Amino acid sequence: MTAALLTLADSRLPAGGHTHSGGVEQAIARGVLTDPGSLAAFLRRRLTTSGAVAAGLAAAACRAVDAADVVAALGSLDAEADARTPSPALRAASRQQGRGLVRVGGRAWPHPAWAALPAQPHHPLALGVAAAAGGLGARDAAAAAAYLSISGPATAAQRLLAMDPITVAAVTARLSPEVDEVAAAALDGLPVPADPLLDLLAEVHAVRTDRFFAS
Repeated sequence: MTAALLTLADSRLPAGGHTHSGGVEQAIARGVLTDPGSLAAFLRRRLTTSGAVAAGLAAAACRAVDAADVVAALGSLDAEADARTPSPALRAASRQQGRGLVRVGGRAWPHPAWAALPAQPHHPLALGVAAAAGGLGARDAAAAAAYLSISGPATAAQRLLAMDPITVAAVTARLSPEVDEVAAAALDGLPVPADPLLDLLAEVHAVRTDRFFAS
């Protein structure tokens, strides 16, 4: 554990993540998420699907910084991220957050690899480059991605449902062993799990005019 990893996983890092609920807002609107129990189920679902994909991509992007052709390696991973994100709304949200992380990460941890990223990269790719630039490894990048896949949505649920902050913190903390498992598995290759429910929630949310969060 290093200060750089804590910074990457800190929700206060101004990369724009606080404007995204990770599907929580629409899940609440549809009655899928109503209380701490359903929050835990929702977060576990995100962690093992989109969180696992993000962890794998972040780990691979961190390793790609050392590739002979960094531009090609990161470009290939960007295409892999597109292929694993069937929802246009989720692809847009990922690129929006990736752009935000490039902006702050490039200043926090200057490194030539930032220039090798595609324009508006997916967030896990920017996270992997940030990890490498900060002196972290692929396992750290995967851990940050896995943790962020539940921490932001948990905070959104707390705000939208006026949940007890201590209860939400406890729900998130109890998922720690599973976060570690997802991060460890991410080192074995790019995961391919998908969740049609999360995709549908994102698409419905994107066309709402009364939404609070961007996604």
